[in-house]
Amino acid sequence: MTTPRILIIPGWRNSGPGHWQSLWAEQLAGVERVDQDDWIAPSRTAWIASISQAILARPGPVVVVAHSLGCIATTHLPPEAIERIHGALLVAPADPERRAVLSDFAPVPYDRLPYRSVLVASSNDPYCPVRLAGAYARAWGSELVRMSDAGHINIASGHGDWPLGLALLASLTGQALQPKEALATAV
Repeated sequence: MTTPRILIIPGWRNSGPGHWQSLWAEQLAGVERVDQDDWIAPSRTAWIASISQAILARPGPVVVVAHSLGCIATTHLPPEAIERIHGALLVAPADPERRAVLSDFAPVPYDRLPYRSVLVASSNDPYCPVRLAGAYARAWGSELVRMSDAGHINIASGHGDWPLGLALLASLTGQALQPKEALATAV
């Protein structure tokens, strides 16, 4: 199997320095990050276009690593992008129906995802009740990992370097994750 590219899809307001998504983008080989033109007032059309473009930019499979609104955006992708996705780590999904600024992403699709996915939810996420995250997981056919009192699974809740997330990501790629410096010394 071809080694999948890892595509980081941050959520609303981006994932800043110290966030596990930012650390992974800095530290792991084969990782790309999707940037959005507007992190504050997200447009579903614009976000889906930039994510799709990143997925389709190069041939081969992709493993998506989405956080918050990035999870919801992933479920809105068009078929040509979905065909390239090998797996998805969907962490702390947002509830766009609870925040007016995110309402362009509602309604959330409840279609089964045609690739393996792992949804990680927290029992006390202030942006998405764990019961709703569980409903997403059931509808999408995702494996559910329920964390106790982990907040929004971001830097504010103490999730900088996140070893459990790395282990879940490795399970989706089917291979050991390589640090960038290991790749540089091998060349």
